[in-house]
Amino acid sequence: MTEEMTYAIQDDYPNDLAYCYGCGRLNKEGHLFRTGWDGDQTVTWHTPDDVYTAIPGFVYGGLIASMVDCHGTGSASLALHRKNGYEPGEGKEASRFVTASLNVDYIKPTPQNTPLKAIGKPEEVHPKKFKVHTEVYAGDELCAKAVVTAAVMPDTFTQPT
Repeated sequence: MTEEMTYAIQDDYPNDLAYCYGCGRLNKEGHLFRTGWDGDQTVTWHTPDDVYTAIPGFVYGGLIASMVDCHGTGSASLALHRKNGYEPGEGKEASRFVTASLNVDYIKPTPQNTPLKAIGKPEEVHPKKFKVHTEVYAGDELCAKAVVTAAVMPDTFTQPT
């Protein structure tokens, strides 16, 4: 069963920065990953469609990397938001992060038709940079471990002309 979260950090991203294929709430063709707090850890739930098949019965690893990527940047945004005294859903726009590095170790094949849960532990490494240590589970089985280094999106990120 996939758990629902009332408020995710992606709900607080500014509209012009809410189109990410993985987690953008305004990209209806994307995955619509949502990341929230579970105590002092972060969580993202997702059940992949069968189109994300590596071999029959198993999830394509690129989908796992995409989930971890967006979970990492969302977790960093959550951590900075909380550091600044806010929680998702309080009406304050959240800082948007970009991926500086992504390292995924696949522990075992990820079965299809099973809700996936990414659990993260954000660690501030600089005032504008966080490392997020993530584990991805299919049911009770650990399938992947990852580390994402996420940096606050620079002001120079604009739409191409």
